[in-house]
Amino acid sequence: QVQLTESGGGVVQAGGSLRLSCVVSGRAIANYAMAWFRQAPGKERELVARTNYGGSLTDYADSVKGRFTISRSNMRNTLYLQMTSLKPEDTAIYTCAQRQYSNSSPDPNAYSYWGQGTQVTVSS
Repeated sequence: QVQLTESGGGVVQAGGSLRLSCVVSGRAIANYAMAWFRQAPGKERELVARTNYGGSLTDYADSVKGRFTISRSNMRNTLYLQMTSLKPEDTAIYTCAQRQYSNSSPDPNAYSYWGQGTQVTVSS
């Protein structure tokens, strides 16, 4: 059984930083694309960042480019999201997801496994 468990969320002031982690159990992540999505109250889920199986290809939402960095440790079976210069509009539940394939996708429907999410709240 594949399980994704996020951690690292919390409350931070605008301009601050957080690092989210997503530990995967039940399957090695080395061959699979992964991504971070977020959903704010009253809004649709949106892609934050995605990476292919090796981490050589990454993509970001325009709203987070230059502030967020997605990375992965295949050895630790963990996906990360380093978030800096946080803004109140970054407030959301952040969820990691894993595909069944090596190439990533911006479409959440392309991902088969999901974590429970971790809350990020940025105060102004």
